[in-house]
Formats: sequence, C-alpha cells, structure tokens
Amino acid sequence: MKTWKVLSLLAISSFAFWQCQPSATKTEEPLPKLGNWHVEDSGDTVYHQIAQFEFVNQVGKTVTNADVEGKVYVADFFFTTCPTICPIMKKEMLRVYDAYQDNPNFKILSHSIDPTYDTQEVLKDYAEKLGIEDANTWNFLTGEPQKIYEIGQTSYLTTAMEDQNEPGGFLHSGAFVLVDQEGHIRGVYDGTKEDQVTRLINDIPKILK
Repeated sequence: MKTWKVLSLLAISSFAFWQCQPSATKTEEPLPKLGNWHVEDSGDTVYHQIAQFEFVNQVGKTVTNADVEGKVYVADFFFTTCPTICPIMKKEMLRVYDAYQDNPNFKILSHSIDPTYDTQEVLKDYAEKLGIEDANTWNFLTGEPQKIYEIGQTSYLTTAMEDQNEPGGFLHSGAFVLVDQEGHIRGVYDGTKEDQVTRLINDIPKILK
C-alpha cells in the first residue's frame, strides 16, 4: 500500500475516532478546525483550508470555491455505479438535504470519483432519481479525475482514488466532511451510519450563522 494512501486512511480514521468520542459535558462546545495548522511569525494561526477547485455540476454549471465562499457545506465522494456504500451514503445525505435545503447559506458538494462515466448528463439523471430537481443546494460534481482524487486526498483528507482491486474499480471512504465559511474542515462523519449523520445535522447550526 502506498504511503500517501496509508496516511489518508489514518487521517480519516483519526477523525472518525474523534467524532465517536462521548462528550464530556452537556454544554455545546465549538467545533474544532481539523487538519494541519501552524503559527506564523506574526503570531497568527493558519489552519488547513480546502484548495482552489473547479468542477462541473449536474446542470452544466462550473462550480468553484467562489460558490461556497461564506457558506457552510458538506462534501463527499461517490460514483453512480458504486455497488457498495454509495446508496447508503446518498440515503443519509438526503436527510441532510431535507434539513437544510431551504437555507441559502448551506450547500452539498458530492464529487464523482468516476468522472469518465459520470458525465454531467449521467449526474443529472442520478440526481433526479434521488428527487433533486435543481442544483441550488446539492451539487453533483464531475471533472478531471486527478483533480478530484487530489482534492479528496489532500484537501478533504479522505480516500478517493481508482483501484481495480476494489468493487466497482474505485476506493473511497464514506466520510461526510463539514466545511465552514472560510474553507476549514470542522467535522468528519461516517455517512453510512445514521447516528453519525444525525450528529452532523445537529452540528451544522453551530457554524451556520
């Protein structure tokens, strides 16, 4: 197994472990900023941020960081022909969508890791079958494969790659990544587990202002 693949898996595992820890108090604590950080000479702390990106959504619109600037969003990685966890993930993400679809300051970005097959037209059909009639809140994204794999691994700190040894030919985690208005990761949740997604739904208002 390649070193970067191991590091990615370790990163998501550590985040998932943190998410599963019981709260020490009943009071609502602020969500941490996850990922690497450093302190500059000025004394300012610089936190990990999502890198610049440019993908195309299910209605043919180019989506970039500017579209989520100042907004809270949840990101995940999937592919439409996934034979394993994707159907569960999309069922759970529908719960998130239903809870916040009317809030203009909230978005969902679902990145296809099989962009060769998952064209804009395929994603549009897939979204409509889920009951998503527009891209106002939920964007299903396609683009250059390496760009998608790179942003998954290095920005969202999750697993997203081609792997012919895996069912369907791709390897990805079930992570739902919560990102704040400044592009900082504020939580990582197992999108295949109902209790974890419920926790995500409850955590979103903590940063959604």
